[in-house]
Amino acid sequence: MLYGSLRDRAFSRLLSEEAGRILRRLGAETRSFNPSGLPLPDDAAADHPKVQELRDLAAWSEGMVWCSPERHGAMTGIMKCQIDWIPLALGAVRPTQGKTLAVMQVSGGSQSFNAVNQLRVLGRWMRMFTIPNQSSVPKAFLEFDENNRMKPSSYYDRVVDVMEELVKFTLLLRDRSGYLTDRYSERKESAAELSKRVNQKSL
Repeated sequence: MLYGSLRDRAFSRLLSEEAGRILRRLGAETRSFNPSGLPLPDDAAADHPKVQELRDLAAWSEGMVWCSPERHGAMTGIMKCQIDWIPLALGAVRPTQGKTLAVMQVSGGSQSFNAVNQLRVLGRWMRMFTIPNQSSVPKAFLEFDENNRMKPSSYYDRVVDVMEELVKFTLLLRDRSGYLTDRYSERKESAAELSKRVNQKSL
């Protein structure tokens, strides 16, 4: 579970927590990453504790939920920073390839889909199976009660739909994602050859 705000009452965090409750009710195990203290990409070494925590969680997961506020018509820098710290490959391990992804967003104003659309692009880039359904909650400050629980509404029902779909796709792909992501070009080229090609100083 990744969320994209550090505010004390961050609605992206509250929505991801609500999604986590639903996932646990559906039998899933969930873990959340708190982005507080995560350095900017390339502003610290990869062995930074927060970077290692994030990468360990990405490697542990079978599926992920990304939830960002929409700020200035886009996902937040905090959200993008987390995704940028997850590499496409760690040695022979691809932390995100073949895993499922659900995307959600919250907005302070009217309903929008800018952030979820951008998250979908990133999910594809990270070689993930992004499920068809998604959640966008407008005027999120009206959708949570004083106990930070989401109020009953069609928006809550959609979150349940999205989490159910995430679980279904994850179960369908369990033990099959390796077959689906097996690529001829990667089988053909050894790791040493790949490293030599992408690290050419003349490029």
